[in-house]
Amino acid sequence: MPRLVMKFGGTSVADVQRIRNVAAHVKREIDAGAEVAVVVSAMAGVTNELVGWCKEAGSQFDTAEYDAVVASGELVTAGLLALVLKDIGLKARSWQGWQIPLLTDDVHGSARIAAIDGTRLIQGFKADEVAVIAGFQGVHKATDRVTTLGRGGSDTSAVALAAAISADRCDIYTDVDGVYTSDPRIVPKARRLDKVSFEEMLEMASLGAKVLQVRSVEVAMVNKVRLHVRSSFDDPARPRPGTLICDEEEIMEQEVVTGIAFSRDEAQITLREVADKPGVAAAIFMPLAEANINVDMIIQVVSDDTTTTDITFTVPAAEYARAMAILEALRAKIGYAKLHGAQDVVKISAIGVGMRSHSGVAARAFRALAEKGVNIRAITTSEIKFSMLIDEVYTELAVRTLHTLYGLDAKG
Repeated sequence: MPRLVMKFGGTSVADVQRIRNVAAHVKREIDAGAEVAVVVSAMAGVTNELVGWCKEAGSQFDTAEYDAVVASGELVTAGLLALVLKDIGLKARSWQGWQIPLLTDDVHGSARIAAIDGTRLIQGFKADEVAVIAGFQGVHKATDRVTTLGRGGSDTSAVALAAAISADRCDIYTDVDGVYTSDPRIVPKARRLDKVSFEEMLEMASLGAKVLQVRSVEVAMVNKVRLHVRSSFDDPARPRPGTLICDEEEIMEQEVVTGIAFSRDEAQITLREVADKPGVAAAIFMPLAEANINVDMIIQVVSDDTTTTDITFTVPAAEYARAMAILEALRAKIGYAKLHGAQDVVKISAIGVGMRSHSGVAARAFRALAEKGVNIRAITTSEIKFSMLIDEVYTELAVRTLHTLYGLDAKG
């Protein structure tokens, strides 16, 4: 008998009518003979409301109590779905994270999963019971306190649970019908992908695609959990095929480029005329690392006389002001002449495992963008992707140009 984990996000369970639609999707899989565990998020907007109440309630912000409050949204959804499933004739019960138990570390607000014991859920399957699990949450064993996994944590809950109970697949239901070659709102000719490798999905998720949380893809890749991205808004009786995320070996023919992603959450920082000597890079980047500021796309250009260098890098837009303040405070220690920054930039990325066996893939993009008058500020590459930093005003032009260049446009 196949075993399946089904995960439904906030928009999929936004009200009781939507929850009834979710129940119909679950019943379809039960009727097909599957053992089913369902992981649910809080109803759309509830988590934001709970976070707001926490901020309003306490001048002394306590992360453990914060988790106790924000974890409650998923409990409501799980209980409501269990009620609806029983109403349509299925055996079901709701589970909180600590009841499974799903054990985590004690980093409240962004906890990491340490272990999951799926024994009690499997016992329920033997009694034909549907397990409805509150996502996004677990418990720290030593303190016995509820923890939450951070934004998008229900995806991670579902994938980790699928690994723990040896599920055949984990279906992630969302408001789109699969993974697309690019954002259809930017590229009308974007098309749905039938299959994507774990590596490609990991890059796409980390580079701006919002379909899946990055950590959930990491957990899936490590544990070989096949993911299926589907739409909860489909008719439960006639669901569309969605996109399968799996091992590269399952994909018969690989595209050279699978997708074009973009991220507006970028800011550029440049230090001019930095002394070209050992230890300077550490003096710049260690304080940023200690402040938990992620740095990307580092470029260094040495001057003609080889005594100074310009160093350019990117940071998340939300960390721009903090990063600039840290560097300004360290000016005497680093010894730079000028500090420049820009927030009107965007990172455009092309991803595809086929790049491993094809040369000149990035060069074609550089030429195509040059012909459109798009200047490239910075470039980074890896085995299966390359990224470019450009002026934000050219976002749509650049994404559509590359999408067409690599033959990703939908036919017709």
